[in-house]
Amino acid sequence: MNDLSGAEMNRAPDDSTRAQPMIALSGAELHLASASGDVNILRGIDLEVARGERLGVVGPSGSGKSTMMMVMAGLERLTGGSVHVGGEDLSRRDEDALARFRRRRVGIVFQAFHLIPTMNALENVAVPLEFAGEADAFDRARTSLEAVGLGHRLDHYPSQLSGGEQQRVALARAFAPGPDLLLADEPTGNLDGDTGEKIIETLFDLSRTRGTTLVLITHDPAIAALCDRVVHLRDGRIEPDGEAA
Repeated sequence: MNDLSGAEMNRAPDDSTRAQPMIALSGAELHLASASGDVNILRGIDLEVARGERLGVVGPSGSGKSTMMMVMAGLERLTGGSVHVGGEDLSRRDEDALARFRRRRVGIVFQAFHLIPTMNALENVAVPLEFAGEADAFDRARTSLEAVGLGHRLDHYPSQLSGGEQQRVALARAFAPGPDLLLADEPTGNLDGDTGEKIIETLFDLSRTRGTTLVLITHDPAIAALCDRVVHLRDGRIEPDGEAA
């Protein structure tokens, strides 16, 4: 399997790369074997997401939304078709190359906050930057926390933060490396309505000011309607009318 050096993976895009979509799925299929036969999770998805676009993804539970997001992040491998992200063919990357790719170019926010309980907010946000070898990891982590309104909570541990504050730490961690793409899977699912609204407002503000492409999975039509475009998944396929907002 072909691999690229870290320098090649992280080089700035040229004009031809900027003209490419941020995400391109072509005939994307994912089948898993089980005792009762193959389980078809994705069934030939064709989808392009432009650079800087904010895409909402909706559909019933089990429709393949989260799996599609994992494919975009290089966390799941297709069994058919192709996935290109930022001009890179993820199917040609080994696990180490995919990890480098995610570290530099992709931020992920899940419904569960996934904070490290023994680290304070500043340390949680600095972790991916330290893994990337950034000398200014803590300065950038502090700036990112200030951007989500938590500059006064740097030394607090997850257990000392509310659910909304924990999700803002997760947002700060995802945005701190300056990713080209942010993937958010039901980021308000564990929050009450008012807190969820504030998280979505922060998420969209950060995406807009930093020019980050956003793919947002949600069950809430009102949240999806805030996106530039919405696609509807059902049974592993994009519904015919799902390309229209």
